[in-house]
Amino acid sequence: MLARGDGRPLYTLTSVVDDVALGISHVIRGEDHVANTASQVQIFRALGAAPPTFAHLALMLDKGGEGLSKRIGSLAVRSFRDAGIEPMALASLLAGLGTAHGVIVKTTLDELAARVELAEFGRAAARFDDAELRALNAKLVRGLPFSTVRERLAKLGLGDAPEAFWIAVRANVATVNEARDWWRIVTGPVAPVIEDADFVGQAAELLPPGNWDDTTWTSWTRAIKGVTKVDGAPLFKRLRLALTGLDHGPEMRALLPLIGPERVKARLAGRAA
Repeated sequence: MLARGDGRPLYTLTSVVDDVALGISHVIRGEDHVANTASQVQIFRALGAAPPTFAHLALMLDKGGEGLSKRIGSLAVRSFRDAGIEPMALASLLAGLGTAHGVIVKTTLDELAARVELAEFGRAAARFDDAELRALNAKLVRGLPFSTVRERLAKLGLGDAPEAFWIAVRANVATVNEARDWWRIVTGPVAPVIEDADFVGQAAELLPPGNWDDTTWTSWTRAIKGVTKVDGAPLFKRLRLALTGLDHGPEMRALLPLIGPERVKARLAGRAA
């Protein structure tokens, strides 16, 4: 039976005709199609075409062991794209799930293809874990050079962001999109959090003059320590809160020159800048 009651051909026939027309050499699909394969092999031969090489992979389950469905919107390619998932992070996960060697992040499809061996995929169903995908994505993003993300940052509205900014923040983002949050911290306005006004006032008086670079933070904090006798985590936390409004983030030695003297002075004075 190769046609529906209304005369329209079934998938079993049309997919074979399509594969013949396109010269498909390999068909890799879920094991739920095993029953179709024997019929399709016969159709290939009936059409005078050599059947392609078939491989059937175990169906993927979600983290809880339930079957995945293409009807679940959260698993649509668009949803991954909107969430900032890199194509190679998703490809790397899918190429490694259910194999003996596991998942290894690769940056190009050629590198990934060199590792893929169909014989390494087991019969047991692999489990798709969104948290694992996001961890892989973060690892991939944190290794991206500025040349790769420059245009993407511009599309996010960060057209003036220099390479030093990306190098400073990439270890603190899981997606390229998250760089927008740190650009706002750099360029403002940021409402400072002043935990100790006397300490912050002394720190402002000790700000070094001249052009700032990645050595400025160290020399400044040493001077602050010498005057206030505050050291270590308390010193760094108070300054970070005053300059970024947050108690965590990229290394301040890299952020300080990006924020710049004027904004730093304003934030230390308790003004949003």
